[in-house]
Amino acid sequence: MALPVIRTTRGVVKPAEQKPSITLDLSAIDRLPVLRCNARTLHVFRYGPDASLVIRKALSRALVSYYPLAGRLIQSEHGPLQIECSGEGVWFVEASASCTLASVNYFDDVESIPYDDLLPDPETEDVEPLVKMQVTHFRCGGFVIGLIFCHSVCDGLGAAQFLKAIGEVARGLEKPSIAPLWHRDFFPSTPDEETVAALPKLPPGPPPMPEYELEHANMDIPIDHVHRLKQEFQEITGQNCSAFQIVAAGFWISRTRAINFSPNTQVKLVFFANCRQLLNPPLPEGFYGNCFFPVTITIPSESLTQRSIIEVIKLIQEAKARLPAEFGKYLKGEHRKDGEDPFAPPLTYTTLFISEWGRLGFNEVDYQWGPPVHVVPIQGSSIIPVGIVGSLPLPRKGIRLMTWCVEEAHRGPFLDQISSWTN
Repeated sequence: MALPVIRTTRGVVKPAEQKPSITLDLSAIDRLPVLRCNARTLHVFRYGPDASLVIRKALSRALVSYYPLAGRLIQSEHGPLQIECSGEGVWFVEASASCTLASVNYFDDVESIPYDDLLPDPETEDVEPLVKMQVTHFRCGGFVIGLIFCHSVCDGLGAAQFLKAIGEVARGLEKPSIAPLWHRDFFPSTPDEETVAALPKLPPGPPPMPEYELEHANMDIPIDHVHRLKQEFQEITGQNCSAFQIVAAGFWISRTRAINFSPNTQVKLVFFANCRQLLNPPLPEGFYGNCFFPVTITIPSESLTQRSIIEVIKLIQEAKARLPAEFGKYLKGEHRKDGEDPFAPPLTYTTLFISEWGRLGFNEVDYQWGPPVHVVPIQGSSIIPVGIVGSLPLPRKGIRLMTWCVEEAHRGPFLDQISSWTN
């Protein structure tokens, strides 16, 4: 899809008030190498003729409370990543497109979106800002926010909390209703000497890169289908299940059947669970760092494909029930004694990652003109099989499963399997 976008202004937005220049430690989860990346998203809004002006001003005021996000990521002389609260600001780009959002169907077809036109182009500084934002105005009065966020500083819940704070200020609040809290000392920062000695030795050099390339394959799941499966699960088991568990089970079964692995191939499903309430005491409201833990399920391919969706939902629930104990072991460093790193599952074609976006809060952000019509995650890797569970673009109701999880040869069979499951 060709999109005539013209970027009109570029620059940094600094906090409206000067904050003390300090250096903040990140938590051990924040500093995980797997999080040393940028998360990229598009947020599509039906209306907002003054959006760039309103958001720029609100961003500056919100950064007074969220001043670490105006800083820069640094490597301390002792090694760990830190945030230098320099107040240098957020990279902000204003742009315009000469078409309407209706003419591109509000970017409903995520496979043809010109992402590079809607995301902020590179800044001129040597050190990257933690947050980069582009507001693109469309001829209809609508706008799209292209957001790039440093994952080492916030998880999805934290990023959504920040955007909601900007929205509150834009709607007239003096400051965000939820005070942001850094609170990164909830996790032991460094292992003791005995634990370090027990760490496994890493093989020399990087692992070989997979030869496959993943293709987009997205599908919409009717809400009535989800409700029917919830009722069926309750009738059979006497228990409740979530929409995410239903979609995860159907997704995993469908992909595994489509690929047709050899029967004894060990396939994995990995999803990340919020752990804010698992700590003692729970993390306080306003915490916006990373606090999640991977839940991993491993099963032979043949065993998975022969199970019903009800049985696979139960597998997912049983794995989730083990989360408090597994996360507790991780906090104590017990995983290091056997050399396993739960945050480093094998990045192979047999491992499927799935993430739930519906409850992060992105769909609740309001800069004056109502919530977004559509929130679009952007593929981060062409070799890590991923599915993201989100919502259908408004006003429709239902679930959209956005995936890059199969290579071209398996894309058709995968869509066929998903279609037969949802119909």
